[in-house]
Amino acid sequence: MPFAFYDRLSPARKRIYRKSDAILRVDIPDFPALVPLARAIAAPLEGGDRAALERACQALVEAFNARLATPPLKVKVLERRPSNDYGELHGLYEPRELDEYARGERAVITVWMRTARKEQLVKFRTFLRTLVHEFVHHLDYEHFKLAETFHTEGFYSRESALLKDLLEGD
Repeated sequence: MPFAFYDRLSPARKRIYRKSDAILRVDIPDFPALVPLARAIAAPLEGGDRAALERACQALVEAFNARLATPPLKVKVLERRPSNDYGELHGLYEPRELDEYARGERAVITVWMRTARKEQLVKFRTFLRTLVHEFVHHLDYEHFKLAETFHTEGFYSRESALLKDLLEGD
């Protein structure tokens, strides 16, 4: 069942939405080898070591990309989440630039390790879900070749399945 904004989409965007919605899982070769990389995120996060956390996140994303032959991207881990009256931003995916001036630029995932108001460290599971969520946007563009990435039920199914598999055994 499409989300409420579906009715306001153009016919072309509805086709993209439906295609995204139909994709429920991502088949990743040698997935068990990714689990230790995901777990390696916990220690630097819990220790508040931003640089080590960024390296651990980058290693996981690079391993995903290597298995799927998707283009590399850069992961940035920042300290405190930005916020406004509507809430906090947990993560952000910025697709690579395709204009003539930015050729070769990598897509960027930005995630924040502390909450906005209390500046508390984000819990591991929440942080990993955010990283995976932003990576699923990357997959929509680069693996599934969708012209846009929508938050469909299929999108959330892909995110949840990847997260569950990464947390297997916890």
